Amino acid sequence: MALFGRKKAETKCCCGNCGTPAPHGAENTGARVKILGSGCAKCNQLEANTIAALEQLGMDTQVDHVRDFAQIAAYGVMTTPALVVDGKVVAFGKVLSTDEIVALLRK
Repeated sequence: MALFGRKKAETKCCCGNCGTPAPHGAENTGARVKILGSGCAKCNQLEANTIAALEQLGMDTQVDHVRDFAQIAAYGVMTTPALVVDGKVVAFGKVLSTDEIVALLRK
C-alpha cells in the first residue's frame, strides 16, 4: 500500500527495456573495489597494486578512488590509504602488496 500517493521506484537497466537493476555484463565483473585516500603517493601505490592484483586474478573490476574526505569518514576510516571490497573496509593505514591484495580478494 502506497502512503500519501508515493510510487515505488522502478529499477531499470541501462537500455530501459529488460528491467534488470545492473547494466548488461555487470553480473560477472566480480567484487566492487574502492581505494580511499587523498591521492597521495601511498594511495596511488595501493591503487596500482590493487589493479595488478585484479589483473593477476583475471577479474574485470573497476577500481574507484574516493578522494572526498566526507565519504572516506563515512566508512569509519581515519587513516588512509584504505581498501574497500564490496562495501567493507578490509585494510587501512598501509600500502598492501599485490600478493596481500590477492589473498584478500580470494576470501
